[in-house]
Amino acid sequence: MGKLYTVLRGTCRVVMPKMRAEWAVPFDGKPSVFCPNHAGAFGPIDMCVFFPLSDHCHPWLNAAVMDPKLVPAYVRQDYWWRPGCRLEPLYNATLPYLAAAVLPPILRSVPGVPVYHDMQVIKTFRKSIEYLRQGEHLIIFPQQPSGFQSHYQELNRGFLQIAPMAWRTLNLRLKFYPVHIDYKKRYFRIGAPVEYDPEVSLKEQEQRLIDGIAAGI
Repeated sequence: MGKLYTVLRGTCRVVMPKMRAEWAVPFDGKPSVFCPNHAGAFGPIDMCVFFPLSDHCHPWLNAAVMDPKLVPAYVRQDYWWRPGCRLEPLYNATLPYLAAAVLPPILRSVPGVPVYHDMQVIKTFRKSIEYLRQGEHLIIFPQQPSGFQSHYQELNRGFLQIAPMAWRTLNLRLKFYPVHIDYKKRYFRIGAPVEYDPEVSLKEQEQRLIDGIAAGI
């Protein structure tokens, strides 16, 4: 855990109102994956700062946002402002470069997992398995942005590949806990988990897993 991350997280805990957590079922303590709704920029912040298990959680982080050279293009395609708004020319000329200066050093200090979308994706899964091996947990935001402050109804499902890998390497029946974040009312609602079944192929059960996660976020 980097010093910058430690300082920023500590500051947030001082200046931001605390959050409570409601569990649908008691947590068994086994290495797990928590899948929250994004809740704009607040979701990742709240999960890292106030989630009850945050000291033992490692979020998946978009690798593109950790590279200053890639951040401007990412910001422009990630709906950071309403398309066609009056200030769009100003935002387009300033926000991508401000983000490129601020975000990479912060994210590189986070004890997370860089997520790659090319041949390097194997690094993402290897790092994830290593954290699970240590008894730690993962935080994965499965929603896919579809526009300004909106997401596609269907969740990403590529992250489910971590389940058969965890079974093969760790003999772990991985559980995915849906997490609903209400940053206005300041609470987490952690739903009942859906568990990977090693007796069934991932393809046969991925819709069950996705539906269970979607119902809880």
